[in-house]
Amino acid sequence: MQLDVLNSKGEATGRKVELPEDIFNIEPNDHVIYLAVKQYRAAQRLGLHSTKTRAEVKGASRKLHKQKGTGGARKGNIRNPLYKGGGNINGPKPHTYGFKLNRKVKDLAKVSALSHKARANQIVVVEDFKYEAPKTKIFVDALAKVTNNARKSLLVLPEYDTNVYLSARNIQSNKTVVLSDMNTYDLINANVIVFTESTAKFFSEEEIEVVA
Repeated sequence: MQLDVLNSKGEATGRKVELPEDIFNIEPNDHVIYLAVKQYRAAQRLGLHSTKTRAEVKGASRKLHKQKGTGGARKGNIRNPLYKGGGNINGPKPHTYGFKLNRKVKDLAKVSALSHKARANQIVVVEDFKYEAPKTKIFVDALAKVTNNARKSLLVLPEYDTNVYLSARNIQSNKTVVLSDMNTYDLINANVIVFTESTAKFFSEEEIEVVA
């Protein structure tokens, strides 16, 4: 699969990059994409909801009246869950919603997402951004031209670049990540995926592995 390398004006530079078929042209597995997205979103949940049991609510621990001889029902203390202000029965407690996925499953999900985007022509390659200082306005203009004003975009860099990150961090319609942090949710969530030229060349290297 070949893609033109665009400049910051959205014009073809005449250079092309080759993206491997075994990453960008497989038969996508939608189920593993679902699992990877579910895992990512589950990990974002804080799980801080909590209620008090009868051991935690306020109230005396004495028995309200003797067990027998009153003609009424037996009663424990005032913290009984059946009374107003009593403890909660089987209420929620803080816990994590995360779950484990095998490395191969996450890799397959990521490759499947890339193949979906490649088939939909939602991947573009742009020249490396080289800023001596943060330039948000220049970056916004360049991003709009290379993505054709996409509603949501994902810029993937080969490694952390301070000036590019500072230029992009206030743009709500764009998310910028390094290749090692790229995940299935971000790929699926973006309308256009933007690889810098250096990032695209990483996929052609034999020793490069898609990191989960």
